[in-house]
Amino acid sequence: MTLDEIDKKLLVLLQTDSKKTNKELSLKLNLSVTAVYERIKKLEREGIIKNYAALVDKSKIEKGFVVFCHLKLIQHTKEFLTKFESEVVKLNEVLECHHVSGDYDYILKVLVKDMEAYREFLVTKLTSLQHIGSTQSMFMISEVKNSTVISF
Repeated sequence: MTLDEIDKKLLVLLQTDSKKTNKELSLKLNLSVTAVYERIKKLEREGIIKNYAALVDKSKIEKGFVVFCHLKLIQHTKEFLTKFESEVVKLNEVLECHHVSGDYDYILKVLVKDMEAYREFLVTKLTSLQHIGSTQSMFMISEVKNSTVISF
């Protein structure tokens, strides 16, 4: 599917606030409510819009300790990669897991209450996964930018 300028503007508006009504969106895009509705449905059908979600303030739910954990596997066989990935996706503390190039194999974004909770996660969950060779943890000092909006 090729996105036109209206689709792109619609996607930015929805990413900014997905609770806007079709009427509100139609006024901003100078389209009819029906046209906006049809465009949204098409974007959903095509898989461009994958999901809708509520963004939660981490500090208000006592999960404000963000850790970026770099890790290396002991080997890089398909079996080891597949096994690790199937296990790490089950860990609730892991918000993101990226297979990367460079000195490490994966970067995890981990969210917990505090340092003690991270230590507990590291000792009882993460390092109990098979095939992990080493880990290096970096702790977020402050969040300078965190956006979920993809610009066009």
